[in-house]
Amino acid sequence: MKKLIILFAIPLLFSCNTQKEQVKKQEVVLWERYNDSLEVVANADHEKERMRYKLIQSKVLDKNAVFLPLYDEVYKITEETYNVLRPLVLEKDIYALGSLIEEGKLTYENLVLFYLYRIYKYELDNTTTLNTVIALNKDVVEQARTLDNLKKTGRTPGVKHPIYGMPILLKDNINTMGMNTTAGSIALAENETGDSFIVKQLKKNGALILGKVNLSEWAYFLCSGCPVGYSAYGGQTLNPYGRRVFETGGSSSGSGTSVAANYAVAAVGTETSGSILSPSSQNSVVGLKPTIGLLGRSGIVPISSTLDTPGPMTKNVVDNAILLSAMIGKDEDDSASVAFKGAYMSVPLTNASLKGKRFGVFASLMESDSIYRETILDIKNLGAEIIEFTPPEVKMDGFLSILNIDMKNDLPEYLEKCTDPKKVSIRSIADVVDFNNLDSLIRIPYGQALFEGILADTTTTEGLEGIKTSLEKNGRTFFDTVMDKYKLDAVLSINNYHAGYAAVAKYPALTVPMGYKNTGEPVGLTFIGKQFTEAHLLHLGSAYEKAFPNRKMPEGYQ
Repeated sequence: MKKLIILFAIPLLFSCNTQKEQVKKQEVVLWERYNDSLEVVANADHEKERMRYKLIQSKVLDKNAVFLPLYDEVYKITEETYNVLRPLVLEKDIYALGSLIEEGKLTYENLVLFYLYRIYKYELDNTTTLNTVIALNKDVVEQARTLDNLKKTGRTPGVKHPIYGMPILLKDNINTMGMNTTAGSIALAENETGDSFIVKQLKKNGALILGKVNLSEWAYFLCSGCPVGYSAYGGQTLNPYGRRVFETGGSSSGSGTSVAANYAVAAVGTETSGSILSPSSQNSVVGLKPTIGLLGRSGIVPISSTLDTPGPMTKNVVDNAILLSAMIGKDEDDSASVAFKGAYMSVPLTNASLKGKRFGVFASLMESDSIYRETILDIKNLGAEIIEFTPPEVKMDGFLSILNIDMKNDLPEYLEKCTDPKKVSIRSIADVVDFNNLDSLIRIPYGQALFEGILADTTTTEGLEGIKTSLEKNGRTFFDTVMDKYKLDAVLSINNYHAGYAAVAKYPALTVPMGYKNTGEPVGLTFIGKQFTEAHLLHLGSAYEKAFPNRKMPEGYQ
């Protein structure tokens, strides 16, 4: 950090515009590449095989190109100003931040600059970087100023969504105008697009898009047994609760780590099977995987049109409900999208209670996991009824074929609709495989076994439809057998343990921080319900969070 602090301090010594301009013209280097070989060696004998990294930093991304465009803005925040803002902003929920802005104790500009300062502070220091922020919106400070000017002149909308003016980070498989959408792949490094449906919804409601975050490349559907949170474009994302010690979870790794480190108010992730639940749990944040169809998916790099969905990742349940509601809407370019008008705003969450609620808990987890067992006893002591059960055995045969065949069909459709062939040459899975093979050391250091598996899968269209129907039925049987018999409010799981069953059932799941292992690794309690019961799950999650505020900020990022 020594170099970065100096760079922040230098411009503050000058008072006149001419002198400032002279400083700006000097060559500024915010970050220098470093030799990550010692870190790689240190992880060579990690107890988890897939955490035995081959590299940490990206071989292609220049952080200076990411961070220099906003350097002139960020240096305006001194360490003293940051420390004044810190208690006002850090870990605060959206309603608290909105109230401070309304009262004039905080501005939209300062809110944005606070988060940018933290990103620069930690991400440009090679000893603290999480390799999570891989693009920034160069206009975000000016956009925040515009909101402040509207407020000063009384032109702020009379009725505005709580997300209004809140800085949000996006997983880098979500199309966003002004920032390339790479899905972590070098093949999409120059992919300039318009806004995806959910980004349009966020902007319509006044959210400020702060930037893009890293992910497991191609949403962790490229290599087999490779590290989660790795992409050839962005490098290896690291967990703030234990850099190189704990997994980040995947594939929405950057969304989870950036929220945990307070780099933004909230982030958006995507899930096919566990890709929101896993990084949310691993980073002690709240993550919601919604019912398929609740949030529009057009303009998102796909794996599976059958199972994919975006979802909110936040520091608390209230913010999760707010971010979810800011993205809801009928997406005419998504055949699964529904015009749902349910209530997802967070005001009613304040009176949420667990008393009298009925939960199904896994007998196997009660025996094997002490944190889960103690949590269930705590919930029971609050007046909830607990039904311990063993789920029926159901087959999950063909799950991989859904991903294989859907991606074989869905990715070319995305490439046709959203990419410029002059800048993105790939048009198919086969093209990606060939592209990667041209430089395997840089583009696929962990191989591309799953992409090769897509090409080898010969499942027919008729066969695929049979698999989808069978797995949806089996997934619902897995949960419904106990839910229907005992009229449960939800089934309680851990992290993404049962994400595959929820995925094929197309059921929503909400994970909330449950605690930490003796090692300090975060663990999440996951509420699973039936289709379009997100509002109810959020109530349950809010009641649990209120009774047991388990989330702690990661040491070193406070």
